[in-house]
Amino acid sequence: MDNSKQNIIKEIAQELDCGFDCYYNCKTNEILAIPNFSHIADEDDFKEAFREDLKKIKKHQADFVKIEVLQSFESFKIMELFVEQLHDKKLQAELENVLANKKLFQNFKNRIDHSNFKQNWFDFKQSKLEKIVENQLNGRKASAQHRL
Repeated sequence: MDNSKQNIIKEIAQELDCGFDCYYNCKTNEILAIPNFSHIADEDDFKEAFREDLKKIKKHQADFVKIEVLQSFESFKIMELFVEQLHDKKLQAELENVLANKKLFQNFKNRIDHSNFKQNWFDFKQSKLEKIVENQLNGRKASAQHRL
């Protein structure tokens, strides 16, 4: 894959990780990142803040590919895959316990942040997000389980 395509995939994956839906224009390589509607309290302010981008997307709808923020179960699956591949059995057991209990996203983040594996987690998650983006840009409309 050429470097510019990889940079586009990387940028979209980073935007997804920040909670933004991304619209990628295949013809111009333009990326428009817009916060996911489910996180918006005031829809009128939202529409005003992103008016120009929303108009551009509507006007050139056929040229844009929408890549949506992961759903909770998809993020959970990435966390599970990370835990499965850990070589530190103590941390692996702790994280398996975290994933089986309430507030798992918050507790997973807290446990990872206080471990020696924080950067490993970020790299792993980024890699999985990039794979999802690459698959979608290549036109594969796989089910969520096969996106990873």
